[in-house]
Amino acid sequence: MLLKSRLQQLLDSHPVMLFMKGTPEEPKCGFSRQVVDILKDEKVEFGSFNILSDNEVREGLKKFSNWPTFPQLYCKGELLGGCDIVIAMHKSGELKDVFRDHGIETVGGSGKSGISESTGLSATLTSRLESLINSSPVMLFMKGKPEEPKCGFSGKVVEILKQGKVDFGSFDILTDEEVRQGLKVYSNWSSYPQLYIKGELIGGSDIVLEMQKSGELKKVLAEKGITVEKENLEDRLKNLITSSPVMLFMKGNPDSPRCGFSSKVVNALKEEGVNFGSFDILTDEEVRQGLKVYSNWPTFPQLYHKGELIGGCDIVMELKDNGELKSTLSE
Repeated sequence: MLLKSRLQQLLDSHPVMLFMKGTPEEPKCGFSRQVVDILKDEKVEFGSFNILSDNEVREGLKKFSNWPTFPQLYCKGELLGGCDIVIAMHKSGELKDVFRDHGIETVGGSGKSGISESTGLSATLTSRLESLINSSPVMLFMKGKPEEPKCGFSGKVVEILKQGKVDFGSFDILTDEEVRQGLKVYSNWSSYPQLYIKGELIGGSDIVLEMQKSGELKKVLAEKGITVEKENLEDRLKNLITSSPVMLFMKGNPDSPRCGFSSKVVNALKEEGVNFGSFDILTDEEVRQGLKVYSNWPTFPQLYHKGELIGGCDIVMELKDNGELKSTLSE
């Protein structure tokens, strides 16, 4: 209840309120920057809250508004939407109408903003940059190539995209100084890598890493209609089996086994002081059935060492009784 009250206070703190990544002076993602620029262009005063500074507000607002991503723009406490909706409303003139209908006064100013102001780049270079940015739905400007990144930050973003099975285009900014310097000005982003989705800047390494951890990157890709290649079952099983040097597929988890055989193997491993990962096959029928075929072993638990099947409960207990379990799992 305290959180709900706090969220309501924040929403009511300004007639126009933007929950964003970063601050209006220093946005931490391309989507937030675009909405800030639009509000400046609309000449409205607005309050803002940096959701990167408060995880409770960040997660609470997603549930409160039933809106999974940021930025989120509110007018008189009502959610207008995120970046795409605000852009569409701005272009159609609807945003101006909403502000007028809610009695939001515009403030004096030149009307210049990041959206319309001249960057000082030549028309030829601007056109070239726009063509490059839009040459692939997901586009990464990086140092080096995906197969051979030339800096750790670029390598991190490549790894995140590959892990997520996202198809992406790339451009090596080390091969073209004009593009390298021009894009910094065009995007108002001073470093590399830079990741774009459907022509819009997402951000650099730190932002992409944080979005991947929170699950927001996947949501943004889905919202933009980017289909992610689904991991096939065999690849998934291989990744699970090798996710820990000693891996136990069991019913339940080590703290709460759901069958006597699983419990026996857990106890045997603990008694031998063996560190192991585990997967509860009761939570995933696809893995449960797939692993039987993959390993040609019809029952559970199944114990693996370095990707190789050791066996089930009987074999594990036999190895333990013979004093061979620990040595087998430490080879």
